[in-house]
Amino acid sequence: MEILLLLLQASTTWFMTGLIWFVQVVHYPLYDRIGLAQFQVYERDHCALTTLVVAPMMVAELLSGVMLLVARPKAVGSAEVILGLVLLAVIWLSTLFIADSLHGALASSFQVGPYRALIAWNWLRTVAWSLRALLVAYMCYRCMQQ
Repeated sequence: MEILLLLLQASTTWFMTGLIWFVQVVHYPLYDRIGLAQFQVYERDHCALTTLVVAPMMVAELLSGVMLLVARPKAVGSAEVILGLVLLAVIWLSTLFIADSLHGALASSFQVGPYRALIAWNWLRTVAWSLRALLVAYMCYRCMQQ
């Protein structure tokens, strides 16, 4: 059971890490090329469709991360699990209070300030997910060494 839980944690974390890098390097930088006339509809649809993809993965990542506190493989230390949860807290809080707020500011029209802030602040989530990916890879490595 513990190994399956770690595999769920790994797969959701690695999925989100790949997705956040795509968003940071490709998707958000192209926002300023959409055009003012189409931007409001694009931003609304972007938020709705992105939520369909990321919400189930983020929830599964969070739940499996919390569950690892009580059902972790013997090779995985509690410090690694707690560090993973701290990184998840950074991701969730920056998503809820920064990214969502900036998307809200962009919902009415394209604005350079919120657009640049979105790209800049999204590095926080990109780095946090990247660190989680490395941490989860380390946990998997530890389990394979047993």
